[in-house]
Amino acid sequence: MYASREDIGYEFGDDSQVGSKPVKLNPNIDGGWAWMIVLSSFLVHILIMGSQMALGILNMEWLEEFNQSRGLTAWVSSLSMGITLIVGPFIGLFISMCGCRKTAIIGGIVNALGWILSAYASNVYYLFLTFGVTAGVGSGMVYLPAVVMVGQYFQKRRALAQGLSTTGTGFGAFLMTALLKYLCADFGWRNAMFIQGAISLNLCVCGALMRPLSPKDALSEKYVLRSNSENNQAKALSHSAETIKSNGVLSEEPGKKAAATNEEVLDSVQHGEIGGKSSGGRNMYGLRVLKTLSQLTVTVRKGFAMWYSSYFGAASLFTNRVFVAFIIWALFAYSSFVIPFIHLPEIVKQNNLSRQHNIFPLTSIIAIVHIFGKVILGIISDLPCISTWNVFLTANFTLVACILILPLMQTYISLAVVCALIGFSSGYFSLMPVVTEDLVGTKHLANAYGIIICANGISALFGPPFAGWIYDITHKYDFSFYISGLLYMVGIVFLLIQPCIQKKQPKEKSVEGAQA
Repeated sequence: MYASREDIGYEFGDDSQVGSKPVKLNPNIDGGWAWMIVLSSFLVHILIMGSQMALGILNMEWLEEFNQSRGLTAWVSSLSMGITLIVGPFIGLFISMCGCRKTAIIGGIVNALGWILSAYASNVYYLFLTFGVTAGVGSGMVYLPAVVMVGQYFQKRRALAQGLSTTGTGFGAFLMTALLKYLCADFGWRNAMFIQGAISLNLCVCGALMRPLSPKDALSEKYVLRSNSENNQAKALSHSAETIKSNGVLSEEPGKKAAATNEEVLDSVQHGEIGGKSSGGRNMYGLRVLKTLSQLTVTVRKGFAMWYSSYFGAASLFTNRVFVAFIIWALFAYSSFVIPFIHLPEIVKQNNLSRQHNIFPLTSIIAIVHIFGKVILGIISDLPCISTWNVFLTANFTLVACILILPLMQTYISLAVVCALIGFSSGYFSLMPVVTEDLVGTKHLANAYGIIICANGISALFGPPFAGWIYDITHKYDFSFYISGLLYMVGIVFLLIQPCIQKKQPKEKSVEGAQA
């Protein structure tokens, strides 16, 4: 059974020792403001992931409006979904420098701008830029902080907290599907996107709720929580002489030299301000600008150093073989989940099931059951006798089986049953941050999870267009599900093989040492 890094015989290099000192916990950990963070993350999942799961409605409108092939039109939805996740590693850099709150607020504005500009689209290529890229980048700037903040504020009930917050995807898919159908029917798809852009401005409110742990609290809890981006930001902005460490050994001398240089600049600026007051307000204003720029340079350099060493340092995340296998799995997994959301409405139309589907859409069934799946799987994973890893793998096997048999279903009832199983088993998404943390530790969660969702983004980017391209050739969606399901199975096999290899290697080394 797999439960943590130690179970696979991998030591990532965390030199902190949990429980080495008696620590007074922050009352907001596992309680207090932590539940406001869960609420914020829940709303983010409704507005971002829920909206993306409802894009099948807009996809049909775009097909009629622009009269392009299904493969080309599907790129609009897949770009938005894919870029939301692909930008994860780069958003980690923003978090290191600005913190989760500022990053999320800026992302909310960018996302709303993408929706509003898309209302004026004249062709699908315009939508590629406005909806795919602009709205996608904005979504990514809100989504990653929402996940990371929950991981920082929860220790004992992290799986349950992640499960509750990510149920927003299911609620959002159900609500946004109904909302977009209503808006498109009564106001047209252009006005629907404009209204949705106005609704997306609420992401700024969600970002404002992401109150960071204070530097004092973060410092006192580093042996217990090892919090990542916000804690690293507090260390980077402090005036202590600690060496910057993040996923590898960063040279101490350059850091000291840079700090000394910037301190000299700041001192000279402060002296200059005194002289400036006597010589004139214009000189003082210029010196203040110089001082601000110098402080900003220090913040950017330290944030970039932490971000760079996390991915390319001597102890890079990529030296963890099981984590690399996890990345390979992510490259194949997410497309199998998003393909049904994009193409199910048209599959139903082809099978002449529109009457039943209009009463209760299949995507809504997936969304509703998805809510229960996330909560139930989160509760099960928190049980002391249950391995999170085993729950994660079981849900994956169930999902891939449903993807492979879905094309064989020809009636509404059979499709509804399979969609319900897809919704429940896909609840393993709430376990992904927990599994990621088990692999690399809380200290590296922001960067590691950024890589995982980046791989998921690549999968989401190419999945729906691939399914549309297969349909344009064969005029059937069956092969799209079969191929994506088989690729998904390949990713699961990688997850099964690597832990076994990691367990065998220490044994082989010990045998060789005994023989020597």
